[in-house]
Amino acid sequence: MTAVGLVLVAIQCKTINSQTMIFENEEPKLVSDQFKFTEGPSADSEGNVYFTDQPNDKIYVWDWKTNAVTEFMNKTGRANGTYFDKENRLLTCSDEKGEIWRISKDQSVEVLMQGFKGKRLNGPNDLWLDQFGGIYFTDPLYRRDYWVDFKEEIPEKDLYYRFKNGEVIKIETFKAPNGIIGSIKQKKLYVSDIDGKKTYVYDILGEGKLSEKKLFCEMGSDGMTLDEHGNLYLTGDGITVFNAKGEKIKHINIPEEWTGNVTFGGEKGNILFITASKSVYTVKTNTKRMK
Repeated sequence: MTAVGLVLVAIQCKTINSQTMIFENEEPKLVSDQFKFTEGPSADSEGNVYFTDQPNDKIYVWDWKTNAVTEFMNKTGRANGTYFDKENRLLTCSDEKGEIWRISKDQSVEVLMQGFKGKRLNGPNDLWLDQFGGIYFTDPLYRRDYWVDFKEEIPEKDLYYRFKNGEVIKIETFKAPNGIIGSIKQKKLYVSDIDGKKTYVYDILGEGKLSEKKLFCEMGSDGMTLDEHGNLYLTGDGITVFNAKGEKIKHINIPEEWTGNVTFGGEKGNILFITASKSVYTVKTNTKRMK
């Protein structure tokens, strides 16, 4: 075989591997369908996944050892997106009063944020913690019928950053910023503008400092996660996977009306945990979460 032929074979193998290394023939497996609308999954230090059922104001936990789901907490401030910090405490976008909470495993609650410059937030939706202990979070506006005496005080739909010391700055305005995920290793932050039907990527330059945003792909997303290869998983109509270059490499069909969010969990961090409408699913993969 010529040198050119060897190069072509290598390229073909690389293309095939980028699509098969993730799932092979695995299909989504239903874990439970007892919910009203699931969202916000995140894994604790042991690989168990906590997720929200916002209409029912509950947080549940999936135990990877038993594949069982149990209730963790009731009255969560209508938690939506979640993320664990280094101390294994759960941070939640609790939009009932436009707040961000920090919840310990004993269910004690600390309200980290209630507003911006004296104004009520629209409704924090999703969040990600960086290496400095700061929080990037999205704040679109989805009016909930359970909000009491809500008055829109911030007309823009923004991406914010909360420093570890409590200071908050506005980063950028979108049509409707929603899903967000980052990588400390790669120094990247991904933000979905779901109404704009686009996902953007930033370089993380420092504490609360980002480069100008760049278009990553022409697709918005409700939630998202990253694997160790830098592939980005977007949600909505099932799960669509893009490689680090923004090229679509995989679509996973989920038999629900809407797929809200996704994360990696399990003992080895290789189980894709999916929140989709009234249900939650798992998919075993050949990759694992991005660190």
